[in-house]
Amino acid sequence: MLLIPAIDLQDGRCVRLRQGDLDDATIFSEDPSAIATQWIDQGARRLHLVDLNGAVAGKPKNQSAIKSIIAAVGGDIPVQIGGGIRDLDTIERYLDAGITYVIIGTAAVKDPGFLHDACSAFPGNIIVGLDARDGKVATDGWSKLTRHDVLDLARKFEDYGCEAIIYTDIGRDGMLSGVNIEATVKLAQHVRIPIIASGGVTDLRDIEALCAVEEEGVQGAILGRSLYEGTLDFAAAQEMADELGTA
Repeated sequence: MLLIPAIDLQDGRCVRLRQGDLDDATIFSEDPSAIATQWIDQGARRLHLVDLNGAVAGKPKNQSAIKSIIAAVGGDIPVQIGGGIRDLDTIERYLDAGITYVIIGTAAVKDPGFLHDACSAFPGNIIVGLDARDGKVATDGWSKLTRHDVLDLARKFEDYGCEAIIYTDIGRDGMLSGVNIEATVKLAQHVRIPIIASGGVTDLRDIEALCAVEEEGVQGAILGRSLYEGTLDFAAAQEMADELGTA
């Protein structure tokens, strides 16, 4: 089970939101690159970046902070990023800058042709982000709820050749209320590509629950508020995940 610390960027700072509300942000650091180094020092094998301003604007907005994080990582581990990625040029610039995986969310739902082109142009580098509430996919920084069923879109995007799907339960994100294991497993069973769980991870019990369904296709989890508020120790969590995976 790959545990991935999240660094959410708003106005150049590392923040955490509650249920995606940009007006309900908690600032955790003015220096995101220092946060990146902190997680690497604790054994992180991948980092998850989100350009929150970009997700709303539809184009990258935290370039300076992103560049500083890439420089701090120095190619030691893969970095994935989402938020405001709407065209192939943006993807190419991110990959050229040192990003390993580009996450396409809103644009995948609104313009499936773009996702298809991205998967063809950059095979192995595209991850789809599906954010849902009660099984329906949300877009535009979670501000708009669509009628698209998350299971139907997941299978469609799998056929396009995306590397993995990040599934976020909006109702649980940033709330420290536990992972929606049932919905995550249901999605994992519906497709053959890896599912990365996001939203609601609170403590080691959630890590244990996720490891128990790893064989169903839930191969990773993104950790956010639980790390920053101290309800979960990253090093201990990854150690547990490794031990349970080996067992």
